[in-house]
Amino acid sequence: MVRTARRTAALLAGGLFLSGAVAPEAGSTGNRPDAAGATAAPPAALPFPVALPGPTEPPWDGKVTVLGDGSTSYTGPQPGPKPAERLKPGEKPPQFVVFSWDGALENDDHLFSRFRKAAEQNNARMTFFLSGIYLVPAAKRGLYRPPQHAPGAAAIDFPTGPHVRETLEQLRLAWLAGNEIGTHFNGHFCGDKGGDHWSTEEWRSEIDQAYSFVENWRTNTGFKDVAPLPFDYRKELVGGRAPCLEGQKTLLPAEQALGWRYDASSPGEFQVWPTKLNGVWNFPLQMMPYPQSDKQVMSMDYNFLQRQSGDSTNGNSAKYETWRKQTREAYLNGFERVYNGSRAPLFVGNHFETWNGGIYMQAVEDVMKDVCRRDGVRCVSFREVADWMDAQDPQVLARLRQLDPAQVPDWPALVR
Repeated sequence: MVRTARRTAALLAGGLFLSGAVAPEAGSTGNRPDAAGATAAPPAALPFPVALPGPTEPPWDGKVTVLGDGSTSYTGPQPGPKPAERLKPGEKPPQFVVFSWDGALENDDHLFSRFRKAAEQNNARMTFFLSGIYLVPAAKRGLYRPPQHAPGAAAIDFPTGPHVRETLEQLRLAWLAGNEIGTHFNGHFCGDKGGDHWSTEEWRSEIDQAYSFVENWRTNTGFKDVAPLPFDYRKELVGGRAPCLEGQKTLLPAEQALGWRYDASSPGEFQVWPTKLNGVWNFPLQMMPYPQSDKQVMSMDYNFLQRQSGDSTNGNSAKYETWRKQTREAYLNGFERVYNGSRAPLFVGNHFETWNGGIYMQAVEDVMKDVCRRDGVRCVSFREVADWMDAQDPQVLARLRQLDPAQVPDWPALVR
C-alpha cells in the first residue's frame, strides 16, 4: 500500500497557519480586519505568453476526439454542472459549500472512491485536487524535475502501477459525475525549497509538468488496456491548491497567465464573500467557531488534527469520538453562521488520510449528509463557484463583500 507518511511529515513541518496571505485587489475588500483597504501590487512582467480570451467554442458535434498519446480525450461538455445565472432582484444567493480534496489518490484505503460515491448519494459535486505524480509509477519517478530539487525527488510517495490504474478509474468516474479535477501540483514540497521560495517561472515549470503527467500517463505507464480520460485537461484545469498553502504570491501570476479561474492556496480568512487577486478568484480556507470555545479553527482536517492531538496522527484513541463530534460541530457552526447570515460560500479542505482513526473523514461525511440537501444549499466545485461569481452584477458582489458572516441583510435592498 502506498502510504503518505512523508506528506504527513511535510504538512506537520510546514504548518498551515494564518500567515503570508496576499492582499486583495483595490476596491474589492469587505470589512475584514486583516485586509481593509489593502491593495495588491500589479503583476510583474512574465517570461511566458499570457492566455487571452478566445472565441466561443462551437457546439459539440457529438464525436469523441482522442488527444495526444491517448491519455485524454474530448467527449463534449461535462455532465452535471449547469450554466450559472445572475441573481434576480431581491433574490437571496444560494448557500455554496465546496468540499475539496488534496492529492486525490485511490490508495488501498479507497478514500477517493468512498467520497466520490458519498457525493453522488448526497446531491453534491466536489473538487479533487490531483497531485500530478500520482499518475507516474515509482519506476518512472525520474520523469519529474521539481524546482530546486533533484530529478525524481518528492515529499510524497510515488504510486505503484496498480494504484495509478485505480486512480485513473476514479478520475474518470468523478469527472463524469460532474466533479472538478483541479491540481495539487506535484511533489508536495513545503518549507525550505518549497513553494514560498519558488519563482513564478519555477511555478510555471511545476504546472507544465502537472499538465504533462495527466496528458501522457499512457506513455509513462505503458498501459494499453485503459481507456482515455474523458476530458481535455488543458481546458478542464482552471485552478489548484498549493501544498501546505505556500507560495501563492509567486504562483498567482503563473495561474493568471494560463487563464486560470481561481486559486485555493490562501492560508485562511474569515467567512466573507471572495475577491480576486491578480485577476484570479481567491478561494481561501476559512476560520470557523470551534465548539465550546472562543477560538476559531481553519476549515481543513489538518488544523483539527493540530488542535486536538498536535503532531501526532495517532493520538489518544479514547478521545476519538469526542474529537469527531467537535470537528463535525465546528463545520456546522461555520455553515449555520453564513447559511442564516451573509450566505458567503463555505470552503472545506481535506486530505485522503486516516489520521486519528479516520475521524476527520467521518466528520466531513456527516456534514455532507446534513447540509447538502437543505433548501437553498448547493454543494458544488470551486469551478462552479467561480462561474457563478463571474455571472453576477459587480455592484451586488461589492455589497455582499461588506457583510459580516452572520449578518442578515435586507436582500431586496442588497440585490437590486
